[in-house]
Amino acid sequence: MALAGTGDRRAFETLALLLNYREPARALTAARALARLGDPRTARTAAALATNPLRVAYAVQPIRLLVELRAPESVPALIETLDRLLAEEALGWDAVPACVEGLGELGDARAVTVLRAACAHPRLRTAARAALTRIGYQEAGEDGGVPRT
Repeated sequence: MALAGTGDRRAFETLALLLNYREPARALTAARALARLGDPRTARTAAALATNPLRVAYAVQPIRLLVELRAPESVPALIETLDRLLAEEALGWDAVPACVEGLGELGDARAVTVLRAACAHPRLRTAARAALTRIGYQEAGEDGGVPRT
């Protein structure tokens, strides 16, 4: 991790592997180091890890890193992951609330449809509504369910 602190891009591959590690503390440390490293490959790598259906159990740190980076890949990757997990009804993964919260933080209107779908799930309803509010979306009945401008 010391190489990342100095901006040494030789650390990228090792950090990318650790980002998807089983041990949450190591994945968190890798995410922080990757954010500091500033390598242009980071967002693309985090998006690939976040959307990998075989690694969803370890997707929380890549999801959070995407939110922090606010890269062009961030919103599409979180939408894809959340949409897939909702369709599979795989709500037991920590990745689900991380996606909901992250999409709210990113505040992109492209997430409205998937966040509205998340509102149908009792465990996600409060967080999904909060995310929609952050985006500027109002529920139908208030203004017909259109984004505020």
